[in-house]
Amino acid sequence: MPKITFIGAGSTVFAKNLLGDILGFPELAGSTISLFDIDPERLKTSEIVAHKVAEALGAKPLIEATTDRKKALDGADYAISMIQVGGYKPSTVIDFDVPKKYGLQQTIADTLGIGGIMRGLRTIPVLLDITRDMEELCPDINFLNYANPMAMNCWAINRASKIKTVGLCHSVQGTAEQIAHDINVPIEEINYLSAGINHMSFYLKFERNGESLYPQIRQVLQEGRVPDWNRVRYEVFNRVGYFVTESSEHFSEYVPWFIKRDRPDLIEKFNIPLDEYIRRCENQIAGWESLRKEYESSDKPIEVKQSPEYGSLIIHSIETGMPRVVYGNVANHDIISNLPEGCTVEVPCLVDKNGVQPTRIGKIPPQLAALMQTNINVQSLTVEAALTGNREHVYHAAMLDPHTAAELDLSQIWSMVDDLLEAHGDYVRI
Repeated sequence: MPKITFIGAGSTVFAKNLLGDILGFPELAGSTISLFDIDPERLKTSEIVAHKVAEALGAKPLIEATTDRKKALDGADYAISMIQVGGYKPSTVIDFDVPKKYGLQQTIADTLGIGGIMRGLRTIPVLLDITRDMEELCPDINFLNYANPMAMNCWAINRASKIKTVGLCHSVQGTAEQIAHDINVPIEEINYLSAGINHMSFYLKFERNGESLYPQIRQVLQEGRVPDWNRVRYEVFNRVGYFVTESSEHFSEYVPWFIKRDRPDLIEKFNIPLDEYIRRCENQIAGWESLRKEYESSDKPIEVKQSPEYGSLIIHSIETGMPRVVYGNVANHDIISNLPEGCTVEVPCLVDKNGVQPTRIGKIPPQLAALMQTNINVQSLTVEAALTGNREHVYHAAMLDPHTAAELDLSQIWSMVDDLLEAHGDYVRI
C-alpha cells in the first residue's frame, strides 16, 4: 500500500475531500496517510477528520500526523501540496490592500496580477525546499500540486528539481459541467478537448456525437441567457470564438479590458465581484470555529462524498494500472507548439502505471496563443526572479502584467512593488 503525504493538511475541508476520494477506493483503503502542517491546532483537527472519514468508508488506513516535514515525506510514494504561504493574514490582505492604495483593484489575486506575482514569490521557495527534501527522502515520489499560482509554481519546480510533478485544478471539468447546464445537454454525452495554461485554457472541442456544441453556446449569448456571474467569459467567447475554462471573476483580472477604476459602468455591466477572495476568506474564517467543533464532535458522523478533484484518480491509476485521462499542468516540451518551451501548460494526460503522460496538442488557434502569452510573460519573469534572486525581474513582471499595466504608469508600478516587498518582509526571499 502506498504512503500518501498531505502537505498543508491543516486545510481541513480540502484535505477531507481528498481523503474521502482516496480512501473510497478499496485498493487505497489501507494506505499510509501522513498529515503534515506547521499549525499543530489545524493539524489536530485534520487528524480527527481523517479518522472519521476512514470510519465512514469502512477503510483501514494507517493515519499519522506530524509537524516534521521530513518525517512526513520519508519514504512517501505520493505527496499532495495544498499550502498557502503567509496565509490570509497577513499575506493575502497585503496583496489586496497595498495595490488598492494605487487604485489597482483585484478579484482573486492568486494566479496572475500583482497579487499572483507576490503569491508566487512567497510560495516558490517553500515548494523548492519541499522538493529538496523529496530528492533526499523519496526521489521517486509523484508530487501533486494544488497550490496557486499553479503555472508559476510548477514551472519553477520543473526548472529547479527532478521530482515528478503535476499541477491539478478543477476548472476544466467544473466549467464543462457549467456549460452543459447552460445548453441543457447532459455532461455525460459531451466530449471536450481543452488546452492552454492554467486558468486560461480553452475548449478546442466541445461536442456531442462528433457534432460541435459551440452553436448552442452561442445561442445562450444571443438569447440573453448568460448567467449574471458568467458575463466576462461569454464576452470573451464572443470575441475569440472559444470558451475559457476559468471563472469570470478570475479571468477578469488576467486581461486589461474589464476592471478599470474610471469605468464603474464596466464593473456593473460585467458583474465583476471586486475583492471576492477577501469575502470568501472572511466568510470561511467566520464559520471555521463552528465547523471545527462539528468536525471534532465525537458523536457527529462525517459526510463523505466524491469530489471533482483528480488527485485520487491519479494515485489509483498509477497504483492499479487502470487508464484514465485527467487534465494536468505539466512542462511544455513540444506539447503546445506555439507556446514557449518549458512553460507550464494544462492539457489532457493519460495516467496508468507509467505515470502522468501528457497529450501532444500541436498548434492552438493563434489568438488564443497570443492571449496566453501575455500571462506567460508575467509567469516567466516571476519564476526568473524567484530562482535567481534578481529583484529587478519582480518589477519587470509587474510592468508586463496586463491588468496592472492598464491601470498604472511605470513609476506607480515600481513604487507599488517596493511597498509590497517591504510589507511582505521575510515571506518573500528576494
